[in-house]
Amino acid sequence: MSSSSPSQLQVILFFLSLYLVTVAEGGHKPCLQAFGADQFDGEDPKERQAKSSYFSWLNFSLSIGLSVSLLILTYVQDKLSWVLGFGIPCIMLVVALLLFLAGTNTYRYSVKREENNAFGRISKVFVEAARNWSPSSEKAIEEEVQGTLSHQLSHQCSPKFQFLNKALLGQRFSEEGRKACSINEVEEAKAILRLIPIWSTSLIYAMVQAQSSTFFTKQGNTMDRSIGSDFDVPSASLKSIIAITVMLFVPIYDLVFVPIATIFTRNPSGITMLQRVGIGMSLSTISMAIAALVEMKRLRIAQEHGLVDTPNATIPMRIWWLVPQYVLFGLNNVFAYIGLQEFFYDQVPNELRSIGISLSISISGMGSFLSSFLIYFLEKITGGDDQESWFNDNLNKAHLDYFYWLLLGLNALGLATYMHFAKSYVYNRRGVS
Repeated sequence: MSSSSPSQLQVILFFLSLYLVTVAEGGHKPCLQAFGADQFDGEDPKERQAKSSYFSWLNFSLSIGLSVSLLILTYVQDKLSWVLGFGIPCIMLVVALLLFLAGTNTYRYSVKREENNAFGRISKVFVEAARNWSPSSEKAIEEEVQGTLSHQLSHQCSPKFQFLNKALLGQRFSEEGRKACSINEVEEAKAILRLIPIWSTSLIYAMVQAQSSTFFTKQGNTMDRSIGSDFDVPSASLKSIIAITVMLFVPIYDLVFVPIATIFTRNPSGITMLQRVGIGMSLSTISMAIAALVEMKRLRIAQEHGLVDTPNATIPMRIWWLVPQYVLFGLNNVFAYIGLQEFFYDQVPNELRSIGISLSISISGMGSFLSSFLIYFLEKITGGDDQESWFNDNLNKAHLDYFYWLLLGLNALGLATYMHFAKSYVYNRRGVS
């Protein structure tokens, strides 16, 4: 073992620290957003409007941190010291923790209103609905036939997922020592089911978003990145444009767009949460069209200059051609990504709001996974029989433009499906947690 090689203990500690960061992020991200939003009183009109702005300004702050990391810390780690590069964030985390603890006595905390936890209540609804699917109790049958329950439901229950209303049977004549479900519990279960179509139709949007960290960067590596004669722009640093765009447009959205939209919609938030997400998905579709056109131009220039078989050559095309698609990614983050956070926080029962935020975060994770699976599948199809794969290591022979057009089509299909479900979505009414 050479003197420069790390010891086994150092390697173990390094990977252990990375795993700890992953575990910490898994708990920190959803709880941070949910706890921050809990500081606003949803019953107060002014605070309710401020809560809607909270998610925008939270992402504004996170974008500042991301920009600093991409533009400054990467330089420190590359040119100065990795120890210093990791040490600076460590110090900042300690300072942040101390500031958080300093405000402990001023925070608002949610008060538990139900004896049973939300998971138990929701699970019970599905169990009771299944048990009462063909009610064996004569009293339950009599109650259902007489229509007393139907009369009750017409006034207090939402019309969707009516099969869950079976959990209400026997409310007045509970049997076998079981306590029947209440209407609020059934509505909670319905609220969770209503989220599934929105979550699933958002996955294609997340697949598109995953490209900013992969193929966009690989394209940038082949292009002219020079500034002056002595400096080359790191292609990975272009991702900071997304964060900078969020920083620039969050104030515009909150201070300009929302007040103007409120004039026309009479909605204090300007537009609904699902409308906000839909606009972001539309921008995502446009960004894929621009990305495909830019890649077609890059391939054409490579062919014109005879660089197709020279993968390490610099294509005489400025890297700034990639800026518009990064800007659009930032814009659709302002609309769709932030909108999904607010939506999933707002539409789950109070005790599950951290889980709701986790659902919105999981969209990005699942989108990246599906993107990898799609690439693997297309690699097998397009690279067979001695053909050049769409994802050839030599990007000048690859066809990322085809892949981007495919993503555009999938995103448009996903957007249409999303709009179908969003149009019929019934928001939780006040009083149903």
